[in-house]
Amino acid sequence: MAIEGTLFMVAAPSGAGKSTLVNALLEREPAISLSISHTTRPPRPGERYGRHYYFVERAEFEREIAEGIFLEHAEVHGNLYGTSRTTVQGLLEQGKDVLLEIDWQGARQIRTIKPDCVSVFILPPSRLELERRLRGRGSDAPEVIERRLHNSREEIAHAHEFDYIVVNDRFEGALDDLQSIVHAVRRRSALQCQRHETLIAELLAP
Repeated sequence: MAIEGTLFMVAAPSGAGKSTLVNALLEREPAISLSISHTTRPPRPGERYGRHYYFVERAEFEREIAEGIFLEHAEVHGNLYGTSRTTVQGLLEQGKDVLLEIDWQGARQIRTIKPDCVSVFILPPSRLELERRLRGRGSDAPEVIERRLHNSREEIAHAHEFDYIVVNDRFEGALDDLQSIVHAVRRRSALQCQRHETLIAELLAP
C-alpha cells in the first residue's frame, strides 16, 4: 500500500516572514510541494497568477465555495483565501509531502479533516519588529498595515493551537528550525515502520 505524504501547515501574522521562510525551505527541501491558494486579494508587485496565488474575483470565489472546491477557506484582512481540495489530496495520495501557507482559521478547519497534519506558527521577535517589517515592504497602503497590525493580536493568540512555534528573529536560525521540524516528522515511528516494514520483519525473524 502506498504511503500517503504529510500535510504541513505554516501560519503567521503578516510581517512575521512566513513566505520568505517557506520559499527558502522549499529550496532546501524540493520534495515538498507547495499548494497554491486561491485569493480575492489583488496581486502585489511581482506576484504572478499560478505561482504565488490564483487571484480571482470574489463572486468566482464564492461560487467555488458553494461547489465544495476548497479543503478550507477563510476571510483574512477583508480578503478570501482557500485551498483546493483535489490538488492537495491528489499530491498526498501520490506520497508527496505538501505545504500550505495558511491562517489560523484555515488550519483549524484542516485539523478536523486531517488530524495527522503538522502545523507550525511563525512568531516575530517583537511587536516593534513586526511593525517595522510591515511598513518596510512598501506594498500595502497605510490603512491596510494598521488593519494587519490590529489583527495580528488575534492571530498570535491562536499560536498555542499549533504543533510547533518558531520565532523568526535570525532568519537562518528560523529556517534551520523549520527544516528540523520537517526532518523530525519524517522520522516519526509510524511512518518509519511503514517505510521499513521489510527491514523490521527481517530483523525480527528468528
